[in-house]
Amino acid sequence: MKKISASKLAEILDFKGNLIDADIERVETDSRKIQKGDLFIAIRGEKFDGHNFVKQVIEAGASLVIVEELIDGVDKNKQIVVENSLKAFGKIGAYNRSLFNGKVIGLTGSAGKTTTKEEIKFALEQFGKVYATKGNFNNNVGVPITLCDIDFDADYAVIEMGMSAKGEIEELVDYVKPDIAIITNVYPMHIEFFNEFKEIAEAKAEIFKSLKKGGTAIINQDTDFADILEKRALENGAKVIKFGKENHINTELKLDDEAEHNFYNAWCVLALINELKLDIEKTAKRLSSFKALAGRGAKHLLNLANGGKYTLIDDSYSGQPEAMKIAIKSLNDMKTQGRKIAVLGKMAELGDTSKAQHIEIGKVVANTDIDIVIGVCEEMKDMLAQVGDDKEKHYFDNKDRLDEFLLNKCLQNNDIVLIKGARYSSKLYQVTEKLLEKGVA
Repeated sequence: MKKISASKLAEILDFKGNLIDADIERVETDSRKIQKGDLFIAIRGEKFDGHNFVKQVIEAGASLVIVEELIDGVDKNKQIVVENSLKAFGKIGAYNRSLFNGKVIGLTGSAGKTTTKEEIKFALEQFGKVYATKGNFNNNVGVPITLCDIDFDADYAVIEMGMSAKGEIEELVDYVKPDIAIITNVYPMHIEFFNEFKEIAEAKAEIFKSLKKGGTAIINQDTDFADILEKRALENGAKVIKFGKENHINTELKLDDEAEHNFYNAWCVLALINELKLDIEKTAKRLSSFKALAGRGAKHLLNLANGGKYTLIDDSYSGQPEAMKIAIKSLNDMKTQGRKIAVLGKMAELGDTSKAQHIEIGKVVANTDIDIVIGVCEEMKDMLAQVGDDKEKHYFDNKDRLDEFLLNKCLQNNDIVLIKGARYSSKLYQVTEKLLEKGVA
């Protein structure tokens, strides 16, 4: 981050106490990573409270700490006391972002936003230096980290923002203040935190509230509640650009994976490139070599012990209903000489709709030509109950020994296996890791 003085920090955070004279160039929330001269922000989390490590970080060389209460035994002139450490972190990130002279692109969406973010970065790298959110650092900790680490030599910054409740995007976008704001889609994700589906669209549309004056909103016109998204964008003074199946940049587009959702991602990228007045044809050609990310649809050709090969589709990062349906449809549409196998883990954060949503996934699977269906975790019994006897079915209480079953009793030459489920609930990513470990030549 740009060098910032203790006095400027106090001004940003409205702190009236006395502080030592210090210049900060690095912010840290992990006490184990403290370097001499750092600013340490003590954040209270579910498992750890940063306040318990304040003495330790000062001893390790931190110049200043941000805390929600004075810590005994630590020089009070090294402590900036605030009401909320997380919000203070956001304000520091916002200040650092305000010094960035490049174009800032903010995006959110219910599904595929990390992939779209990476695809935007991939496309823009043809035209300049690009800084982007690392991984999925898209929450109230990740976004401030991203803004504090921004590369001031970059021409473009692509900042991803996620949410699970009303008001979260509004807070994040106030820090980001994008020149261009993108909503990839609206699905009933995190529905347990909302009274109705429409509220999710309203929450996503918060991204337009801190759009820079004269900024641009890019919206998927085919998504649910696209009319609400457009209305909110216009209310906030945005220029609205829409993309969709019947409305996208007219250029030849050949993708590595031609599943429909990948075309939507590409159309979104092309809409952005066009708005930035960059080369459309060059970008379309480049997108043909963009490949899915690990955990988000990446394909791997792996070896079987008997000498055969199979394709693993690693979509183990997310298990939300619409993302599950997209993955199932993509598997169904694939051409193969072998069989199609779907390994599906439980879906999370569905509240009272959980049973109905798992049943719905079963109905979707039932209407495909998928050959083998494997359900993992109790909730998936409802899914399997919808699948007819024309398909081979298996059930596992958890992911344990599932890799052994697949390798020793299930997979055959030329098979395609999809692994999809809520990352932390079903933990199917661990099955993916084992298959990759055992199948790579």
